[in-house]
Amino acid sequence: MKPVRTLIVDDSASMRATLKRMLSADPEIEVVGMAPEPFAARDMIKALNPDVLTLDVEMPGMDGLSFLERIMRLRPMPVVMCSTLTARGAEVTIEALRLGAVDYVTKPSGTPEDIERDAGLLCEKVKSAARSIARAGPQRLPVQPSVGGGGAAAQLIAIGSSTGGVEALFSLLPALPEDSPPILIVQHMPATFTRSFAQRLNAECRVNVVEATDGAQVTPGTVYIAPGGERHMELQGGANGRIKLSPGDPVTGHRPSVDVLFRSVARLGAGAVGVILTGMGSDGAQGLLAMRQAGARTLGQTKETCVVWGMPRAAKEAGAVEKEVGLSAMPEAILKACRETIKVGSA
Repeated sequence: MKPVRTLIVDDSASMRATLKRMLSADPEIEVVGMAPEPFAARDMIKALNPDVLTLDVEMPGMDGLSFLERIMRLRPMPVVMCSTLTARGAEVTIEALRLGAVDYVTKPSGTPEDIERDAGLLCEKVKSAARSIARAGPQRLPVQPSVGGGGAAAQLIAIGSSTGGVEALFSLLPALPEDSPPILIVQHMPATFTRSFAQRLNAECRVNVVEATDGAQVTPGTVYIAPGGERHMELQGGANGRIKLSPGDPVTGHRPSVDVLFRSVARLGAGAVGVILTGMGSDGAQGLLAMRQAGARTLGQTKETCVVWGMPRAAKEAGAVEKEVGLSAMPEAILKACRETIKVGSA
């Protein structure tokens, strides 16, 4: 297997050296070059044709976002952003993911043990990025008509996503009408990122998008993003129940976990719709299976439209996916499933 040819772009010489040392320790990765700023990086991309780019979020001359936007428009390629765990770093990283960056890592710091752990995560994300499908930002999808039917408040949508999910959700959610059923989402990201993510989505959507809080009652027309960090998100009660945020061990390697959310929603049976979007790993597969076995409608994103076909693949192989749907058709498919469950519930 050929090593993943990687180009590092960072204005800090010490950070470039650190990233090169971390990546070069993996025999499956080859650092083919390092650029101190975007203009040098542009020439090196043409000359070296790397498989993956690691890109600093903020640089002098041309900032990382502007450079990323040009890359994804002119030569889409897998990009892993390097950011800081600050409010500003979160906002910029979310915008980078919206523009088409595959993933992100936080800049290495701390003890040698911390850096060693970060190195393993960086290498895995770079190798995963090399297997991903680069896309030039979110699709602008047509806004779907009102759910209608008078029974929408008795329904609920649960969505799980990971790598590539930010871009997917920026395509999916703005296409939903303001009277959509309540939507609960687990998107894997750090605690400092989810509030900025919810605020950024809210600015583009007809539905109201918020970071979920413990005890909040779910209401139609509202999207609840699970806070990143130390707590799982579950639904308590019926479709008009409340959100429960609780500590617990990681499930399927994650906290919050899609599996935990889906299993809690499975109690609604045919009153729920479950959706598994792009992402690495298998989180959500067993929870979505529980939903389907309970009578819920379940949808999985198609391989062709995923950045990483990991979570939807695991769900499909587990028998959890009733129907595979491309991202551009997902808003319509979700609301069609909601209307059909409304009819069932009112029959």
